[in-house]
Amino acid sequence: MAPTFNAETRASDLVRHYGPNISGKTILITGVSPGSLGESFVKQVAVAQPAVFILAGRSIPKMQGLVDELNSTHPGIKVKPLTLNLLSFSDVRKAAETVNAWPDVPHIDVLVNNAGIMAVPYKLTEDGFESQFQTNHLSHFLFTNLIMGKVLASPAPRVVLVSSGAHRAGHIRWSDYNFNEGKTYQRWLSYGQSKTANALMGLSLAERLGSRGLVAFPMCPGTSFTNLSAHGKDDLAALAADLTEMDNFYGNKWLWGMKELKFKDLDQGVATHVFAAFDTGIVQHNGAFLSDCHVADPDKEEVYPWATSKVDAERLWKLSEKLVGQEFDY
Repeated sequence: MAPTFNAETRASDLVRHYGPNISGKTILITGVSPGSLGESFVKQVAVAQPAVFILAGRSIPKMQGLVDELNSTHPGIKVKPLTLNLLSFSDVRKAAETVNAWPDVPHIDVLVNNAGIMAVPYKLTEDGFESQFQTNHLSHFLFTNLIMGKVLASPAPRVVLVSSGAHRAGHIRWSDYNFNEGKTYQRWLSYGQSKTANALMGLSLAERLGSRGLVAFPMCPGTSFTNLSAHGKDDLAALAADLTEMDNFYGNKWLWGMKELKFKDLDQGVATHVFAAFDTGIVQHNGAFLSDCHVADPDKEEVYPWATSKVDAERLWKLSEKLVGQEFDY
């Protein structure tokens, strides 16, 4: 029986449904630390026996438990850890060079840009950019394009970009993406900007490379308790109040609790990841924003216009090229 596709959908059910689409694939995912959605995605998808999992993260020791578990429970899957520090363009370039040099990985079928930080205190990276904007967008933009040759070598290449419903809290701040060195910083405005950027990047990839077979989907996983908000666990009330302030400012349906917040467990939390990565029926909607295992409905405020604008997508692509110091013409 086919699974239902809604907020209750479980990744484990989808993996059984998409088994033939997963088996034998080479999958690269960023952000697989313990307790994360990335780790949950890997554990769920492993059941369907992909050929290779490339697990990218800043700390190899932190993902060693997952590597050991996969080697024990699914010995048929080749597991390749990859050091990827998204706070440094130099480190991102080194990671891309490593992937491109692997002779045993001739192609990457699915790239899942999952890693991220959320609503953190203001900080500039070594490259001089606000940390959420660089971690969540700029470094993924650079890494994705640097390994695009191996992605396009797949017979059915796909890129999944983990955005968030919190893109509602911030469009791209074209003239002040660094928040005036912190003077205009608001943590959810910054997070929202980075998640809008994820959505626009997915749209750009579909527009630029769809003719070469690439399928790209930005998506919202919903709300789950993960390690993403660990830094704010002692300040959850203030964290929520800051987000409510932004909802009230933008006047969307989240203001004053008009929309009920439903939490997902980790199995449900990666269902849309799996849907975006392996569903074949949505290919005709290349570049669309996904939510709760369906194409997001703007009339229900599941996606906002600044995250689906082709004009803004093109503008962000050009800005991102300028900021990472490299052009990617396809």
